[in-house]
Amino acid sequence: MAETFILKIFRGHPGHQYWEEFECPLTPFSNVISSLMEIQKNPVTVQGKNVEPVVWEQGCLEEVCGSCSMLVNQRPRQACTALIRNIIEETKSRTILLAPFTKFPLIRDLIVERTIMFENLKKVNAWIDSDGAYQKGSGPKISQEKQNVMYSLSTCMTCGCCSEACPQVNDNSAFIGPAAISQARLFNAHPTGKMQKHKRLRPLMQEGGVADCGNAQNCVRVCPKDIPLTDSIAAASRDVTLQGFRDLFSFHDRDE
Repeated sequence: MAETFILKIFRGHPGHQYWEEFECPLTPFSNVISSLMEIQKNPVTVQGKNVEPVVWEQGCLEEVCGSCSMLVNQRPRQACTALIRNIIEETKSRTILLAPFTKFPLIRDLIVERTIMFENLKKVNAWIDSDGAYQKGSGPKISQEKQNVMYSLSTCMTCGCCSEACPQVNDNSAFIGPAAISQARLFNAHPTGKMQKHKRLRPLMQEGGVADCGNAQNCVRVCPKDIPLTDSIAAASRDVTLQGFRDLFSFHDRDE
């Protein structure tokens, strides 16, 4: 008899969420996404009830796009790399819990609205403004050590795992979250981006900025890309302090 396992899914829409269980075949290298696809073919619960297909987000299926974020056994992670057999071996249970993130507005089933993360990136000017530098030849050299740090920071998928795990991200806090802080550090490290460093640091000096971090360090534990988020928060804390002194004693760039 083929091996099976149970996906217990917390689904529904805002104001009406409930648990449903589905039995799935345990095939080699099956992950949460492939199991959800199996359910989609024939959405029948373990009680034999025909239900609406479960909805979720997915994109690259190789942990790059960040769209398939969800809670797997109460841990924020990417569903595409959540291998079923590994989860069963870790938990010693053949029932796996799936639920949507709780720190973002629910749309339906396992889909949430993560627009706030992209709005926070806008707040910290998380991009490099074009200044025609390509016409000026090669830019300054960047050390290999600095390149390694910048590459690590650049792998952020805006998946939301860090915000989901952060106790400071909640309805009663304006905290911008670890991802935006880390991206501010990335673009401030860029030779061209460094010229607008103050535009990224000043939002981090305001309410919801880096001072609102509670230092729980949950973010770095759950990041799928192992980004040194706590290092970024520490670096940002130092930089906003220095920017504060610059703003206090210098007025020439206040309105830039």
